[in-house]
Amino acid sequence: MSYVIAITGGIGSGKTTVADTFYKNHNIDLVDADVIAREVVEPNTIGLTKIIEHFGKSILLENGYLNRSELRQRIFSSPDEKKWLNDLLHPLIREEMLRQLSLAQSEYVILVVPLLVENQLQYLANRILVVDVLEQTQINRTVNRDKVNQEQVKAILASQASRAERLAIADDIIKNDHNIHDLDNEIALLHNKYLLLSQESINEENQ
Repeated sequence: MSYVIAITGGIGSGKTTVADTFYKNHNIDLVDADVIAREVVEPNTIGLTKIIEHFGKSILLENGYLNRSELRQRIFSSPDEKKWLNDLLHPLIREEMLRQLSLAQSEYVILVVPLLVENQLQYLANRILVVDVLEQTQINRTVNRDKVNQEQVKAILASQASRAERLAIADDIIKNDHNIHDLDNEIALLHNKYLLLSQESINEENQ
C-alpha cells in the first residue's frame, strides 16, 4: 500500500481545495471518505438495502436513491437510530477506503477524512495533515457556500472535534485563511516532503 497522508479539518476549512490541489498540481491519487459515504448507500448496495429494511421504503426518493434529508431527520432526534446507522455504515466506509487505498498508484496517496478525529481513524494514515482556519472563517465560508444561517453552522461546529483536538494529532498544518497562491506554494513544499517520506518508508520496508 502507498504511503498515506490523511487530510482532515472542520467544516469550511478548505479540505477539498487542498486535496484537489495535490491531485491537480502533483498528480497524487485521492481517496475521499465523503464520496465513499455516498457510494455505499447507492441503489443495489448492501448499505441501502439494510437502511430500507430498517426504516422502510419511505426513506427513498422517487428515483430509488436514498432521501438524505429524510434520513437526517430520522436520526437527528434519536441517538439510538444514529448509532444504528453509524454501526452499519462506518465498517462499510472503512472497508472501501482500505480497498481504494490499496489500488493507489501515485508515490503517496491522499486520504480525505473530515471526521478523522471523531471516528478515531488516525491509524489509517502514516501522516496527518490538518487544514486549519479561524472559526469565523469557517462560519463565513459555510454560510456563503451552503446558504445556511450562522446558527446552523455553529451547531455543526459544536458537533465536530475542536480545533485544539485536531491540531493535537497533526503532523503537518496548513493555515488556510490566506490566498490561493500561498496555498499552492505550501502544498508544493509538502508534496516534496511527502515524496521523501514515502521513499524513506519504502527503503525501510526493503531493508
